[in-house]
Amino acid sequence: MRRNYRFLLLALLLAFASCSFTSKKFSDPNKDKLLIQLITYVLEEGHFDPKNIDDEFSQNVFDDYLQQLDPFKRYFYESDIKEFSAYKDKIDDQLREYDITFFNLTHQRLLERIEESKKIYREILEDPFDFTLNESFSTDYESLPYAKNKKQMKERWRKQLKFSTIANFDDAVNQQDLASASDIPEGAFSATNDKVDGKQEMKTDKELEAEAREATLRSLDELYVFIDDRQRKDWFSVYINAVVEEFDPHTFYFAPEDKDRFDVAMSGNFEGIGARLQKKMDAIVVNEIISGGPAWRQNELEVGDNILKVRQEEEEEGVNVVGMRLDDAIKFIKGPKGTKVTLTLKKTDGTIEDITITRDIVELEETYAKSSKVEKEGKTFGVINLPKFYVNFEDYKKRNAATDIRLEVERLKAEGMEGLVIDLRNNGGGSLQTVVDMAGLFIKEGPIVQVKTTGEPKEVLNDRDKAIVWDGPLVILVNELSASASEILAAAMQDYKRAIVIGSKQTYGKGTVQNVLDLNRMVRNNSNGDMGALKFTTQKFYRVNGGSTQLEGVKSDVIVPDRYSYIDIGEKDQENPLPWDKIDAVDFNEWSNYFDYDATIKKSKERMANNEQLRLIDANAQWIKKIRDREVYSLNYEKYKAEMNLNEEEAKRFDKIGDYKTNLTFQSLPYEIKLMEQDSVLKQKRNRWHEALSQDVYIEEALNVLHDLKMTYEIKSKVAVKN
Repeated sequence: MRRNYRFLLLALLLAFASCSFTSKKFSDPNKDKLLIQLITYVLEEGHFDPKNIDDEFSQNVFDDYLQQLDPFKRYFYESDIKEFSAYKDKIDDQLREYDITFFNLTHQRLLERIEESKKIYREILEDPFDFTLNESFSTDYESLPYAKNKKQMKERWRKQLKFSTIANFDDAVNQQDLASASDIPEGAFSATNDKVDGKQEMKTDKELEAEAREATLRSLDELYVFIDDRQRKDWFSVYINAVVEEFDPHTFYFAPEDKDRFDVAMSGNFEGIGARLQKKMDAIVVNEIISGGPAWRQNELEVGDNILKVRQEEEEEGVNVVGMRLDDAIKFIKGPKGTKVTLTLKKTDGTIEDITITRDIVELEETYAKSSKVEKEGKTFGVINLPKFYVNFEDYKKRNAATDIRLEVERLKAEGMEGLVIDLRNNGGGSLQTVVDMAGLFIKEGPIVQVKTTGEPKEVLNDRDKAIVWDGPLVILVNELSASASEILAAAMQDYKRAIVIGSKQTYGKGTVQNVLDLNRMVRNNSNGDMGALKFTTQKFYRVNGGSTQLEGVKSDVIVPDRYSYIDIGEKDQENPLPWDKIDAVDFNEWSNYFDYDATIKKSKERMANNEQLRLIDANAQWIKKIRDREVYSLNYEKYKAEMNLNEEEAKRFDKIGDYKTNLTFQSLPYEIKLMEQDSVLKQKRNRWHEALSQDVYIEEALNVLHDLKMTYEIKSKVAVKN
């Protein structure tokens, strides 16, 4: 696959160079036009299933783009849409001509409408809402027509704001009722009410309504700070992605800052101070200290600190970051390992303080594989949780998911492991190469996945390492959010009859491969700054039996319900997915062993059919579906309250789900126990994980299956010896 991608990239670069496409092509150099030129060329030449950029394509982009700009239809008027519609079948022509007239028109109009909306929502929130009126609010925005005039627009905003405020009002009423019913000590204060002479002072509905409106206003003001923070380039990225996502749901343009975040997410580490930041109004606020990072080790930076200035070690004056875009502020704070940065902070107590932190590699621990051991009926089993198939794109030999899994398996074997669960639930995928290497840990050798590139022979990715790290019982846990690389591993293990797959009816159904192309590599004489990157679909992958996982996913051997069972979240529910198809199978040998998979699966299905916890989970999933599908809400408080009370009563029957307990106790491995002596945060994280595992009916059944497999092995082994 790497070889094919290098060939594709080389071909694109050569073709691009031969066309003399440079940033000097335009008499008035324009980064936006150059970006369109780059992206349309790459997609037409390099996408697995390139689209015809025609009138139909143009109409789809038009609809999707406007839906992204104004999903609640509270900015644009019917007259705006009518004006925009002149371009509905002309976007394809503009793309070919690198013309951005349509974007310029919609962008400028959006900014105008956003400014108008500020005045609208502030005017509406100045006056009290009457919650005794019999009116309703619909969240079916798709069917909602655009407002014809300012009167209609204001009425639309009024209902949306009233809907937000009635929820805040209900929260305030509930909080007051709870506070008045509780035994609050003399002189204490509640969140909403003051104590006067030891008695609870109850606020009137009028006062609570005013507070609810104020809460709605604060939320909107904070939202508009974020909106106002967006620059033209951010809005242009929205337009570009409306274009590229017509090719398939996984083709995506990364602006320079987004590409950095993507790399961090995939590698699991970055160089910086180890703190997560957020913007609140004009302030840059610390909202998390990453365990084990430089700021955590130094122990001076605290959650809630406001960062006022950032000074590099070679500078005398710091840069004021108050009011700065969050992404821009982060650029000053992050930096190479070993360098120092000084932050001027406003502490939570109001004092001003300078602290200096030496930057280092920050590892996002939650990205990485983690393992635990558990005893069941005298046997030791291992559980490995893998959140994603991570890799360092610059150097594969550095930490990656496959090498980490190998290490965890070896550690579990040293503890006497007799069966292994690999938990891929919610794992959205990642590096394809790590899947091939990981699958090879469990089979002697053979094909793992087939990869097809348009116009080229298929490529079969094989495990060529005859060494087997684990040859014992294996279960793979999946759900509807297990996607891409997760599906490859589950499919390979299922086809080889190497593992039993337990989980949802099917996995996500993403059977495509994307590669990320740095667009700066495509440009000569670039004077327009960083062009960002394009992630685009270059290949489809297929199981060794020839079937694609695209749309259909991997069907579990043992199907168990979960909270996602009735929610549309798979590939088949996305816009513009590529179709399912099938190619020829490759030769492979099923796993040769004494495990009786069929008998074990039959036994598990019988257990699951009679499991009261799973019946309750299934009923809860159906209830969640009903709640999500609801679109009309009363704005009369008595009716609204009655509806909420009914929901609460219905929800109570599902409280038992959280009360479920197994008799299993999970333990960290010796190497982590040593780390915990120096890292109390890690200890807390593992304790929470182990507590969750002990309440997890899916983990419980996975361990039951491992136990059954182990028993069938022992029975068949004895029969074989006798024979």
